[in-house]
Amino acid sequence: MAKAKDLVIVESPAKAKTIEKYLGGDYKVTASMGHLRDLPKSKMGVDIENGFEPQYIPVRDKKELIAQLKKDAKSAGTVYLATDPDREGEAISWHLKELLGLPDEKAKRVTFNEITKKVVTESIKAPRAIDQDLVDAQQARRILDRIVGYKLSPLLWRKIKTGLSAGRVQSVATRMVVDREEEIKAFRSEEYWLLDANLSRDGGGSFTARFHGKGDKKQELHSEAEVNAVMDAVKAAPFTVAAVKRGEKQRSPAPPFITSTLQQEASRRLSMTPRRTMSIAQQLYEGVEISGQGSIGLITYMRTDSLRLSDEALNAARDFIVNRYGERFYPGQPRRFKTKAGAQDAHEAIRPTDVNLSPEVVRGDLTQEQYRLYRLIWGRFTACQMANAVYDNVSVDVRSADYVFRANYSELKFPGYTAVYEESKDEESAELANPLPSLGEGEKLKLEKLLPDQQFTQPPARYTEATLIRAMEEKGIGRPST
Repeated sequence: MAKAKDLVIVESPAKAKTIEKYLGGDYKVTASMGHLRDLPKSKMGVDIENGFEPQYIPVRDKKELIAQLKKDAKSAGTVYLATDPDREGEAISWHLKELLGLPDEKAKRVTFNEITKKVVTESIKAPRAIDQDLVDAQQARRILDRIVGYKLSPLLWRKIKTGLSAGRVQSVATRMVVDREEEIKAFRSEEYWLLDANLSRDGGGSFTARFHGKGDKKQELHSEAEVNAVMDAVKAAPFTVAAVKRGEKQRSPAPPFITSTLQQEASRRLSMTPRRTMSIAQQLYEGVEISGQGSIGLITYMRTDSLRLSDEALNAARDFIVNRYGERFYPGQPRRFKTKAGAQDAHEAIRPTDVNLSPEVVRGDLTQEQYRLYRLIWGRFTACQMANAVYDNVSVDVRSADYVFRANYSELKFPGYTAVYEESKDEESAELANPLPSLGEGEKLKLEKLLPDQQFTQPPARYTEATLIRAMEEKGIGRPST
């Protein structure tokens, strides 16, 4: 009699297709399509008076799928529950085990941090039991969502729009948005002035210096009268180079992505919503058809709060950087980043599964969105293992009538990691872009023009999706995908 095939249950058909290719004919791989059991929609579904006991029911529109899975599980040798490697995935595996009536000896839990042949085959050889602590943690989150959302969502339906949902994360995010709006309403704008001096030197060359202060102290200008007093004084006095400071500044690369930083950077750079970012990342994780290689998972699991990187990934990055860019672009030893205290640290940071599959290599096999997001993830990971960027800095202080005007200029000396990737910022840099002429201390300068500029302090900016996610992360609220 032929040996019964083992059954592997994952969450999505795309992942099932990739994994079945790696495991071969002794395994049948099928998808649960997410949750098959949940709290009822028509009532609270949580017995608050008796230990918050949840009342789970099968998902109504998945009856046929449940019946098929029961049939497949009954005829299988071993059932491998291979849902996503996070708390929710652990809970889905537990629900599957309960729903399909699987005994402990038949149900095995496996997780894949990346969908590659090596990881999939190694994981199948080392199954474990379902982690009940992770299941309980997810149940607590789900129950709390229900208790908060079941009462709060109807309010949203009445006041804003039918169909909106609110839970433990959305309700706090709403509070943060409201608090920020109150800050904006309460804000009182204050006047201040900037004063720039356009200066030139006898040997040729001009530059702009900004008012810094009086004597050795920084001073702010709060009124037109204060600006006029400075202008009257310096118009009648010579401008002299008081100090020229030259130095070298190094910048280190940003760490690899975790979920929240990927959502922020994709929002800033690619104008992708967090929901879209996670959807595209899921596709890259589960597997994409690559010419000549079949379906390949291009990135590691995208729901993570860890900055940890495997030794294998670090060694591959070193070899790639040295071979493509040269020894100078590698810092000599791998960079390791410290994960924030309180993080789960269950998975690696988000990285490409194979750094040699550069964005250019796979571009023809990806959609435009997949390519742009993969390029972001690949670039951030590769850059985080590269040498520092080195800048030549020049700072010039110009004195007139005991007032000081200052000009700064920074020029890239060695690109280092910036040859691959440079992190974007929420705020624009105020650093001057034009190079400074070669200046010496004591050199006399000619005042060409004074440029006063009235400004007013601005209220805190309303949250963008990127800044809201960052603020929530800083407050320890969570890493929302919705």
